[in-house]
Amino acid sequence: MTTVGILGGGQLARMMALAGAPLGLRFLVLDAAEDPCAAQCAPLLRADYRDAGGLAEFAGRVDVATFDFENVPADSAQWLAAKVPVFPDPRALAVAQDRLAEKTLFRDLGIPVPDFAAVADRAGLDAAIAAVGTPSILKTRRLGYDGKGQFRLKSPADAGAAWDALGAQAASVGLILEAFVPFQREVSVVAVRGRDGELRAWPLTENWHDHGILAASLAPAVVGAALQETALAHARRIAEALDYVGVFALELFLCDGVLVANEMAPRVHNSGHWTIEGAVTSQFHNHLRAVLGLPLGDTAAIGRSCMLNWIGELPDAAPVLTEAGGYWHDYGKSAREGRKVGHATLRADDDASLATMLERVGRALGREAQVAPVIQRLTEV
Repeated sequence: MTTVGILGGGQLARMMALAGAPLGLRFLVLDAAEDPCAAQCAPLLRADYRDAGGLAEFAGRVDVATFDFENVPADSAQWLAAKVPVFPDPRALAVAQDRLAEKTLFRDLGIPVPDFAAVADRAGLDAAIAAVGTPSILKTRRLGYDGKGQFRLKSPADAGAAWDALGAQAASVGLILEAFVPFQREVSVVAVRGRDGELRAWPLTENWHDHGILAASLAPAVVGAALQETALAHARRIAEALDYVGVFALELFLCDGVLVANEMAPRVHNSGHWTIEGAVTSQFHNHLRAVLGLPLGDTAAIGRSCMLNWIGELPDAAPVLTEAGGYWHDYGKSAREGRKVGHATLRADDDASLATMLERVGRALGREAQVAPVIQRLTEV
């Protein structure tokens, strides 16, 4: 029986383990936390990602390894790759961990990106502002996620405040200044590439965020075929350049008809959770197929789906489960401000039915504001 090792024990590892059960797979999760939620569904090896002894034991107990979040140290993944197959390649992990390397790769591949410049010190910030302009966003090059490690500059006068907020991290994780993109919509393409180089992608997904954290996703996004093809072409260039194996997400801004790359996630992704019930093959199942060298599954959508993220604490599940197309996912986490604790997916055969369902659920849960932009998009069709 094949054992899949997962570096990281969060909800993505949890859902991966659940998806792998029908394939007869066993799992081993490595995480430094005492009670990561994936440990409710798979055995846990508690160790730090840089613990050589823990990594060695992990390598000896698994047949193939992957990870559930991009802040696993790339050098640890590289060390592990010398002992056991690791997918995706740790090089992809290293690129995604550094916004400067990531944006440079996109630009070199001919994928549109906002103007950007590295920032090493206070004088460097002034130089970057002169080159990139404002409005712009100062970001940490590493370790930022869900809107963390960012400061928006409306004018050059904000440089001092931006440096006060993030300057102390310049030496440890690096900084990058990116031009603000006046986007009309945020979308993502979630794709999977097999060991044999085959690439498949789920339909383009539109996303809405609240304080930097994904709040809702609509799939397939209400866009034309041309944008879908462009997004897939961007994903293909990245996957082939990195010899990528597994699922990844490319986050994009739609700005005046052009898809501008924001960042990539070298793993299964929050905006792909709808695929569990809303696609022929889920992102989790296809990720496992890819890393094991199995044939990839069909990524076609089944009707139209909306995923709603639950942040901080779970609402009442009943209004979702009352719906014929309502699906509930509790991650087994304790409530905490800003924490992703679960999600729901609503699926329907047509836009009008999904909009009506969202109206009912939003009203019952007091989440009208969360569902309103999705309903608006559906009713624009």
